[in-house]
Amino acid sequence: MDFSLTEDRRMLSDSLNRFLADKYGFDHRKNVAYDAPFHDTALWSEMCELGVLYALAPEDAGGFGGAGFDITTVFEALGKGLCPAPVLGSLLASSLMTSAGADQSSLLDGSVRYAVAIGELDAPYGLDDLETTFDGGKLSGRKSVVYGGNDAEVFLVAAKSGDTLGVYEVKASDAQVTGYGLIDGGGAAELFLDGAPGTELIADARDALEHALDLGRLALCAEAVGLMDATNEILLDYLRTRKQFGVPIGKFQALQHRAVDLVTEIEQARSITILAASRIGEDDQARIVAMAKNLIGRAARLVSEEAIQMHGGIAMTWEASVSHYAKRLVMIDAQLGDEDYQLEKVMAGYAA
Repeated sequence: MDFSLTEDRRMLSDSLNRFLADKYGFDHRKNVAYDAPFHDTALWSEMCELGVLYALAPEDAGGFGGAGFDITTVFEALGKGLCPAPVLGSLLASSLMTSAGADQSSLLDGSVRYAVAIGELDAPYGLDDLETTFDGGKLSGRKSVVYGGNDAEVFLVAAKSGDTLGVYEVKASDAQVTGYGLIDGGGAAELFLDGAPGTELIADARDALEHALDLGRLALCAEAVGLMDATNEILLDYLRTRKQFGVPIGKFQALQHRAVDLVTEIEQARSITILAASRIGEDDQARIVAMAKNLIGRAARLVSEEAIQMHGGIAMTWEASVSHYAKRLVMIDAQLGDEDYQLEKVMAGYAA
């Protein structure tokens, strides 16, 4: 089976990789990822002009992609470039707006920034225990760790209306938004809704929300593959150049074996991400995506820990790029359901 990119996806990948290398280099990333708004808003506009967000939506929704492999193409490049731009929130919002048949032209061209508010303090991952409510055109509740919410203009909020779980559109100006930076760069927010006016986007949204979350998990898997590739390149370069006892430390067989083990882990992560991308839209989508996210969580942690250990103390410093890649790799596991949560989903699927 041929897993090579189509011509359109290859062009998008090349353009985005070149853009990130030229304009979102490591030094620039350090300067913008940890201070509000936690990404470069000017470069956000340029990135949107490249068509990055259009690649995340299908043609009938105004985009030119939307398939699993379009998502992985974009997010693998974002991972390699360690880019903190809030593309994940845009992907989730685009998926929900596609399900609703809503106009998303302002989202896709980047002129309006959207964020999706699902998780809560007592329900960080799943949909069953959400407490936010919609009644009489008003939303009440609190949403936690809303990715990209720190400078979003519109929120799509998952809330209960009676026994039904819906999605409602809320303007940031009508809610209380407390933004903050994440430990691995990029921004998020707590969203406080105290009778905030909302407009119904999807009345019965459980399936649409589950699909959007699956797409988000696939995106994180692809981002992790890009991150692991870049981390491995940094590590190999260090092993070739760092000398001890008069020879490069990469000559030591023990480190060679550990480096080879990492390549195996990365290729397994890449393979299951490809499998998950191929299953988007299929009956077993949720199970395969959960399997991928579970494996990615374990592999990403191993790659980050091994890269730091083989670098030694320098890898713990702010100036070393490997430390920033390692933080992002570890934190990806916590987003949209960690490895334990994904394992429970897989087990429940088999039991059913």
